[in-house]
Amino acid sequence: MNRVIDFLLRRALLLVPVLFLISVISFALIHLTPGDIAENAMMGPDGPADPAAVAEYRVKMGLDKPIYIQYLVWMDKVLHGDLGFSFKTTDYVSGALFRCFMATLKLACVSMAISLAVALPLGVAAALWKGSFIDHIARILSLSGVAMPNFWLGYLLMILFGVTLKLLPTSGYGDGGDLQHMVLPAITLAAGHSAYLMRLMRSGMIEALGQDYVCAARAKGLRERAVVFRHALRNALIPVLTIAGLNLGFLLNGSVIVETVFAWPGIGNLLVSSIYTKDFPMVQGCILVIAMIYVTVNLIVDISYMLVDPRIRYGAEI
Repeated sequence: MNRVIDFLLRRALLLVPVLFLISVISFALIHLTPGDIAENAMMGPDGPADPAAVAEYRVKMGLDKPIYIQYLVWMDKVLHGDLGFSFKTTDYVSGALFRCFMATLKLACVSMAISLAVALPLGVAAALWKGSFIDHIARILSLSGVAMPNFWLGYLLMILFGVTLKLLPTSGYGDGGDLQHMVLPAITLAAGHSAYLMRLMRSGMIEALGQDYVCAARAKGLRERAVVFRHALRNALIPVLTIAGLNLGFLLNGSVIVETVFAWPGIGNLLVSSIYTKDFPMVQGCILVIAMIYVTVNLIVDISYMLVDPRIRYGAEI
């Protein structure tokens, strides 16, 4: 137990320098982009603002100070929970990020549920009946899902179910992200992920079923169901957990293409629109939140290893 706690503490402490480096690099890159930040912030629909107003704004926001001073001031505010406010909408960055993250979270959870519900049973069935009709169907579906671009599948689903059959809405968030508006983008996101997880599940199960411990379990007279689900499946799930965790991090950070196609107000859509409008505080907040999501998901994946594989739990190195 002490080894497990020490491992988790080490991994958690490693998150601090990772997030620090990401914040430094992103802050520097944003300030190296062409154009003046104060001018971009004061830019109105009628064109550039008065130079005197721009100069006053630059002093007010501390943009006249050296970049390292600006970073220290910004980081001090971040540590106190203040990500600043948007140049374009004057909304607090934290509030906008929270709203968009909740929209992305709903879509990500539904997409991941669909991916696992499709990939795991089909992958296991394809491995158990290798070379059968089920195996051929599973491989065709997985290859099609991996090869098919997300945006192309999204437009196909929109034309079929939204325009031709008129069964589902083609864009928007609906009333708080209701299920009807979520179906098409969730299926679009789940297609590629489930295809890759299905292939990984199939290959992992085939490899696990050929291991010595599985042969020994069968020789002891265990039922086939116990051999498959208690011994083979648990070991085959380890690589699947890794990819599923990374996929979840990708989904939680918002799929830019899918959110744009379906006009879904998620964090990926927010990041792209903020880059186009040069809303630098919003861009910086999005990058920081995305980095936090990725490193947190990776830590959760490491913890899940211990629940699945006893060898890791009892002191084996990862």
